[in-house]
Amino acid sequence: MKTIELKNVSKVYPNGVKAMDNVSLTVAQGEFVAVMGQSGSGKSTLLQVMGLLDKCTEGEVVIGGRVVSQLSNNELADMRKKALGFVFQSFHLNAHMKLYENIMLPMFINDEYKSRADMKARALELCEKVRLTHRVEHYPSELSGGEQQRVAIARALANNPDFILADEPTGNLDSKNEVMIFEELQKLSRMGKGVLVVCHNDAILDYADKIYIMKDGVLKEKGNEE
Repeated sequence: MKTIELKNVSKVYPNGVKAMDNVSLTVAQGEFVAVMGQSGSGKSTLLQVMGLLDKCTEGEVVIGGRVVSQLSNNELADMRKKALGFVFQSFHLNAHMKLYENIMLPMFINDEYKSRADMKARALELCEKVRLTHRVEHYPSELSGGEQQRVAIARALANNPDFILADEPTGNLDSKNEVMIFEELQKLSRMGKGVLVVCHNDAILDYADKIYIMKDGVLKEKGNEE
């Protein structure tokens, strides 16, 4: 079973702000982990460091047993491509592409796909997984917010990553659609993906296996904040 780990990680920005203070966290395949906290608590920085989108000041990030600080920039990009899928609050869909074409986008940098036909077949498979088969030819403007976020989840799965990292994935959704997205993420963890969600939405308490609270850059498991 693969894991993604932060080991005694701190992040200090050039302006002196300490966004992460000696944070340790492990997310395993098949596990749904939530990090909660108010805006400015450091939780998005945590996700960016864990997702290799930013570098820590101190400590180590370990993915699948590999210490990422030892990797070159090309190796880091390759690991992001193969091991990690990202879902954000803003869906970041291309308005000029159909649903299935948006899902295909990450596949163009994956040499495992030999043809556009292979990519489309995989995209249609993922459409079915997130229950959007009836919408494959639609453009983002023709989809509801919940449907657009499900497209973003399908796109995050395009290269079959081990881990899904989601930053406020329900922040732009109403209560009905936020439940739908949390159910989709929980389903992915049950299928063997490691899922990390950072948010401040209490609804996630009903879905995550583990809950952590982040405050002023310090991370503690819920119930052990003192």
